Amino acid sequence: MKRFVRLSLAVLSLAILSLAITGVLYETVGRWRDMHRFPRRGRLVQAGSIRMNIDCRGQGSPEVILESGSGSPSIDWLMVQPEVAKFTRVCSYDRAGYGWSDSGPRPRSSLQIARELRQLLQAAGEKGPYVLVGYSMGGYDIRVYTGQYPNDVAGMVLVDASHEDQNLRAPESVRKFQREYNKHPGWKKLKYFFQLHLGWARLTADREAPDFWPRAFREEEEFLMLPTKHQFATIDEDQVFSTLSAAQARSSGNLGDRPLIVLAATRQDDVSPDIPAKDAEAEQDLWVHQLQPELARLSTHGRQIVIDSSHEMPTEHPEVVTSAIHEVWLAARAYCSETNREPPHGN
Repeated sequence: MKRFVRLSLAVLSLAILSLAITGVLYETVGRWRDMHRFPRRGRLVQAGSIRMNIDCRGQGSPEVILESGSGSPSIDWLMVQPEVAKFTRVCSYDRAGYGWSDSGPRPRSSLQIARELRQLLQAAGEKGPYVLVGYSMGGYDIRVYTGQYPNDVAGMVLVDASHEDQNLRAPESVRKFQREYNKHPGWKKLKYFFQLHLGWARLTADREAPDFWPRAFREEEEFLMLPTKHQFATIDEDQVFSTLSAAQARSSGNLGDRPLIVLAATRQDDVSPDIPAKDAEAEQDLWVHQLQPELARLSTHGRQIVIDSSHEMPTEHPEVVTSAIHEVWLAARAYCSETNREPPHGN
């Protein structure tokens, strides 16, 4: 009997070792292949102590700066940026830890992100004032940026953007889910490290990708999101999202009379099964009819547009986002003239 047990354990150990080696090879080959399939979009710029990737196209002013959401590399603007480049200069970039950029210091709060963005734009030679576009958590970042550097900002578009009170005012089941989700960040990092290097993360990467994403886009997004530095940066941002970053957004002040459009999505397609349907509906009602209108009131020239869209608005309805950017950009040109800022040029 003992001999049978030892033999069974040996066979099991060999099977596990074989699976592990197969997983490592699968990830190594996949990474090598992706590195050759997906060249960097943009250029690396030394911004303070880290190198950051920035991709700028087009000519004209004010420039448009695109700020991604939590976990979203700059490729999420791939369907918006070329259209904006037809009427002005527009830049997307990878936040620290994302895409091609180096990892940055913690905490990964909106204030830290805003300071790094300012350093990046200055080092890259980009000139303000800017029209800032913030998607999801990126809404925090650009509001904090405006509070820190008000002379840099001539207008804003918030794309289904986060509100600093969204967790405080959500149903209890939603708040409980968020508390559970943010527990044990160290364990989440360790678990992901093994999932990546054993090939499991790659094997399951596109399970939650929206159906409307083209295959090539999905594969490049997967390539950019798989590295541990990207996942670790996202975890670090999530850890301070509803506390430090929310407080920084809350204290950043209003936007005065700068032109502002708030785009609000009517659908949340990634609701956890742990959240009752009635609470999910209540949260969506809160989002569309209370939180997003409050964001629109940050400016005396702000307005909300409700869109039949999921949260993935930049890729599901890029034409709507582009149209809102163009409208704010036109108004920002007038705002610059009225406030005696750098006169508009080009286009």
